[in-house]
Amino acid sequence: MVSLLVFTLIHAAPGGPLALYLDNPNVRPQDIERLRHAMGLDRPLTTQYFTWAWSFLRGDWGYSYADGRPVLDRLLERVPATLELIGVSIAVGVIIALSVGILAAVRRDFDRVATAGAVAGISLPVFWFGLVLQLVFANRLGWLPSSGRASFGGGDAADLAAHLVLPAAVLAAAQAAGWSRYLRGSMREALALPFTRGVRARGVGERRIVLRHALANALLPFATVVLLDASIMASGAVVTESVFAWPGIGSLFTEALAKRDYTVLMAFLMCASIAVVVLNLVADVAVYALDPRTREQP
Repeated sequence: MVSLLVFTLIHAAPGGPLALYLDNPNVRPQDIERLRHAMGLDRPLTTQYFTWAWSFLRGDWGYSYADGRPVLDRLLERVPATLELIGVSIAVGVIIALSVGILAAVRRDFDRVATAGAVAGISLPVFWFGLVLQLVFANRLGWLPSSGRASFGGGDAADLAAHLVLPAAVLAAAQAAGWSRYLRGSMREALALPFTRGVRARGVGERRIVLRHALANALLPFATVVLLDASIMASGAVVTESVFAWPGIGSLFTEALAKRDYTVLMAFLMCASIAVVVLNLVADVAVYALDPRTREQP
């Protein structure tokens, strides 16, 4: 259903994949028709869809309309950069969310500051925040590179880490803002449960109550939210990668969208849909495996 919907919407866009050629005065109508026939665009839409679907299932994802390269090769060469960015961002975001969420749950004075910071992090547009970081840390201070994955002629570990700092900080801040509020709410609920009050009445220290009992109960829903958000991030941080010229699949999507490269767009959207479904399934399985209450028979 997703593939059918996406295929229909893409082909309903005006101009089609040959729009770039139509604007060239040196391209004759005969050339356009020859290209249309070679790409199979003169066939009925249903025939095009079933041909594409069967080829996609067999691993033949077609060729890019922009440069003629295999679509699968173009995606695979961008995947490592996206996984690197998303992995570091999730790790940093989880660390920030755990620290801020726990402190906000147990200290009401810090909770006000954390709430203000979380609201700001959720509300700020990602592209604007990225541009501000570029302006401050790259242009004004010159501490970090403003774009790309590596410097020209570079590529060592220090150079790669320096290029990763700003885009990872943008993604981590955006995710940690929401995750910290969710963890804070779960921790507050756990600290108010009767068993927590019973443990406190038996003289158990407050630090142990917070970290061993309340946090243990709050981590499961927190991990579920992280996995669900990771399923969305797995499709590529499109805005962040575009702002920082990060060579991942998100920036490939924007390039393909600008050039109306239908085969690349279809492959990207299908991979993104599959990632969302798979990671949602992983989240459900994790909840079932870790929470005994989900296995109780009615």
